[in-house]
Formats: sequence, structure tokens, C-alpha cells
Amino acid sequence: MYSERASSLPHVVAWWSVTPPGAREKRILPDGCLDIIWQDGRVFVAGPDTTAQLGAPPPGSRFFALRFGAGTGPGVLGLPASELVDRQVPLDVLWPAALVRPLAEAADPLAALTAAAARRWVFPDPAMVLLFRQARAGRPVTAVASDCGLSPRQLQRRSNAAFGYGPKTLARIFRMQRAVALARRGSPFASVSAETGYADQAHLSREVRAMAGVPLGVLVSS
Repeated sequence: MYSERASSLPHVVAWWSVTPPGAREKRILPDGCLDIIWQDGRVFVAGPDTTAQLGAPPPGSRFFALRFGAGTGPGVLGLPASELVDRQVPLDVLWPAALVRPLAEAADPLAALTAAAARRWVFPDPAMVLLFRQARAGRPVTAVASDCGLSPRQLQRRSNAAFGYGPKTLARIFRMQRAVALARRGSPFASVSAETGYADQAHLSREVRAMAGVPLGVLVSS
């Protein structure tokens, strides 16, 4: 079981899940975000990914989490996202243990996580919010840089801090997300590649395999 809703914090999604009996290994695709996750009394940060992560929690495992979009996570955590790429880090490595312990022991983990994040909230860089929205919509990176009023070098530096990687990688991740969503709705792969801006179906296949670790057909059928 998995559920999510908009958090009371801007650009943040609250999600929770319980692992059912007999659940298969789950492939978690990159999404341009980072998460603070409570799992069975353990609290950790899942940094921004460049490739899919595999998870196989035991049946009955409970998760409560906040997913930070639009570059909001680094301000709350107190360090750039580039230091967390493809990593899972215990929260008490980043925050004092005295702040993390009540989160681990909370009767309502999601409310506790939200309150803790709200106390440390820093409004995100408006240019990074714009980058997040326009990259997700498929707008070319050069156009986004112009809209943000930044040079390519400035955009790269600020994107690394906010998302863990540059705008081109962020755009690739969002394009893959759009392609997978279309394929899962039953669109032919050739149509998916054309609609999402890949050069051809072979390009789509290479990109999905590079970031998801499996061919598109396997991903859609899993």
C-alpha cells in the first residue's frame, strides 16, 4: 500500500506505505528530489538519485516520509544536495542526535517530520523553483537559463547545490519520468519517444536502461 498527498510545506509531498506480504523487490526511479524517511523507527535521508535504487523491505515495514521538490531539501538539511547524490544517510549524521531521537520515537512520524522540517524551513532559490518546473515540463535547458537570468555556469552551480546535479541531468530524469508514464498508460514505444523528445526509439531505450537499469519493456511490466 502506498499513498501520498501535498504537504503543508511548499513543493513537498508527504507519502507513506506499508510493505505487503509477498511484495517483490521495488525499483525506485530517479525523480529530481530528496526524501527524509522514517522506516520502522529509523530516520534517514535518501539523496537525489542518478540511477534507480532497489528496495526489498520486509513485509509489514512502515514508511512515513517527506519528498522535497524544487530544490527545497538542502535548506532544511543544511547542506548542498550534491553531497547526497546516490546515497542514503542517517539523519543523525546531518542533524544533532537530540533532534532526531524524538522523530524516531514519534507516535505520528509524518506529523513529527513535517514539524521538524517547518522549524528549519528555508525558502528555495526562485530560479531553482523555475528550473524544476520548466525542466519537468520539457523546456530546453538553454531557454530555462535565459528565463532564470543566469549564465550556463551559474545555472550549473546553483542546480548542483539544489538538486545534486546539473540542469541537463535534471531534464533527462524528468524526460524519462514522462516517457515511463506514457508507456505505462499503453502508448507504443515509438510514439513515446517522439512525444517526449527523444531522437528515436533506440535513444529512448538507451536512456531508460542507463537510468532505470532495465529495458523499458521490463520496467513497464514490473
